[in-house]
Amino acid sequence: MKLLSYYINWRISPATATAILILAGALAATLWRPVWWPWTTGAVVLSLLWITAAGLWPRSRILGPNWVALPAAAAHRSEVALTIDDGPDPQVTPRVLDILDRYHAKATFFCIGRRVAQHSALCREIVRRGHALENHSQQHSPLFAFFGPFRTRREIRTAQETLRNISGQTPLFFRPPAGLRSPVLHPVLVDLGLRHASWTRRGFDTRERDAGRVLKRLTHGLQAGDILLLHDGSAARTPAGAPVILEVLPHLLERIAQAGLKPVTLRDALN
Repeated sequence: MKLLSYYINWRISPATATAILILAGALAATLWRPVWWPWTTGAVVLSLLWITAAGLWPRSRILGPNWVALPAAAAHRSEVALTIDDGPDPQVTPRVLDILDRYHAKATFFCIGRRVAQHSALCREIVRRGHALENHSQQHSPLFAFFGPFRTRREIRTAQETLRNISGQTPLFFRPPAGLRSPVLHPVLVDLGLRHASWTRRGFDTRERDAGRVLKRLTHGLQAGDILLLHDGSAARTPAGAPVILEVLPHLLERIAQAGLKPVTLRDALN
């Protein structure tokens, strides 16, 4: 019932509210003048396509607030954020942690709830080393963006409880699988006290096997305030068989240092 109240009180994005009004107006117009149905149907289809396109654009703010870069104060402090998705992975994450330690860098790990439950000691090790754990859903379903409000809330809330109970750290941020979302997501995040975070630039390291190309995507135009995306889980392999993130991360951290920037967690940037 609490979640329903957020919809009733219009805790939805202006774009979603507009689409709802167009739908209601089209229905009323069609009932009043049935002959108008081709135009009213067209208006509804266009509004739905607009909302769908917004959900398929991970960096969009049309469906609600979205961190695509750090706050201005963090950028002023020359901070950037490394975010690492889809873990923890017992073969990759420990080596990522060692690299981060070597460069005295902090990162934000967007973790999948079911993987956290499977690798609880590794999850606690991430926090012990001073990094942040954030919510990347419980199951990481490819159909997440098609879930209704109650299933969306259950998926996120379950992951929230899993991460908190195992790590002792309560997530402050949420990133949907693949960055895709629906109009129902923002009210759910409001309800659960989470911020939506995407990225400034990504390396496409889940499918790109060339570490040099991944590094170039992440560092081209690199500047203070950037949020960078890599993956420890679901990482592509180089032709030599190494997870791409392990090849990219040392060079990326060197480039960040050369630019006079400091890698911090999203929650540190928030503070």
